[in-house]
Amino acid sequence: MNISVPSILLGLGGKCLLNWTLVFLQCSHISKSFLGVFSVSLAVVDTTLTLSVTAIHVYADDGHVFLLGLQFTRYHVCLLIQILGEIYSALQWPVVVIAALDHFCTITRRFQPTTTRVRWFVCLCVTVFLWYLTAFYFFLLSDFIPVLEDVTHNQIHQCWVSHTPQILQVATSLLLALGCAALHAGCSPQSLKNPPLRDQITDGSRAHCRRSVVHQAMHIFLNTWALFLLLLAVLLLLPVGIPAYLGLNAAWLCFLNSLLTAVVLCVVCPALQLAHGLAAVPPDSFCEWRFKFSLAAEDRT
Repeated sequence: MNISVPSILLGLGGKCLLNWTLVFLQCSHISKSFLGVFSVSLAVVDTTLTLSVTAIHVYADDGHVFLLGLQFTRYHVCLLIQILGEIYSALQWPVVVIAALDHFCTITRRFQPTTTRVRWFVCLCVTVFLWYLTAFYFFLLSDFIPVLEDVTHNQIHQCWVSHTPQILQVATSLLLALGCAALHAGCSPQSLKNPPLRDQITDGSRAHCRRSVVHQAMHIFLNTWALFLLLLAVLLLLPVGIPAYLGLNAAWLCFLNSLLTAVVLCVVCPALQLAHGLAAVPPDSFCEWRFKFSLAAEDRT
């Protein structure tokens, strides 16, 4: 789809403002998770891109402009937008997979760094490596072909940009995983046909705790993000779709953080740890992951 250059710059400016607002809102714990560190890196990349394309668009009226010793024309505005849009689209699934592993290790307390500084350093290294690997794949292995108008650079007033289908794929897959985990936890398996009474009580209590964890996790998530899900559904059903350069943003990463936390909690169901306050939940500025259990169920478990 073709979008005017001023509209692209306005969208990028709004995205940068949203990114940095959410980064500062989460500054107290943003270094404690992969998604937090990645949000900061995304805000830096978006700001650099926005300032660069704005400078090129504004100062290239005479034909070209020099930035960092390189000559740019208005052709490069569209080229940079298309390149970053493709890179953002390619990053969607790797970010989800790494964040899911990070959430799983946090909730199950596996492979956890000893200090917050070590954890921040590990997340930073993973983030830098992910950006490098994605750029390497894009420039050397992808079949990307830029789409530019067949006019002189002074006459370029709009750019062709692709939409991102990955948001719909990621959201649908994770919501289906959440539903399947909830359905699985709701079914209490019976390993024995006629188990002893004590085992029946124990298994029933554990099943009740699992169902309670799943119910409360889904309730917390949907209470917070129901309107965002509705907005996302409306945007994705529009014929134009979401431009690729806007698809990866801090608001989407915050939504992913809460959704992945809900999915991992429903899959792992650490009822005992949550009941006794021993389970660690990834930091979340939007969802308050507090669980309540009946004392009778805790004692029988």
